[in-house]
Amino acid sequence: MIGEVTMSDRIDELMQLVDVEPDALREAEFVQAQAILESLVGKKIKAADVEDTRIVLTTADGNRYFFYGFLGGAEEPT
Repeated sequence: MIGEVTMSDRIDELMQLVDVEPDALREAEFVQAQAILESLVGKKIKAADVEDTRIVLTTADGNRYFFYGFLGGAEEPT
């Protein structure tokens, strides 16, 4: 049958998602955060909240922007 997807195919796809490099994910988050911040140039920030897993910026017009996972870097060996 053409286009038949087996359970094994699905498991292989999911395993590929698990194999994400932490540094690559961190870099992607950083690039996305940078693009969002650039879009905020000229807008007034009403509030900035630092939470356990994210930073939330609220603009004067009521929009909220969430930033996750880009904080920090890979630990340096000691």
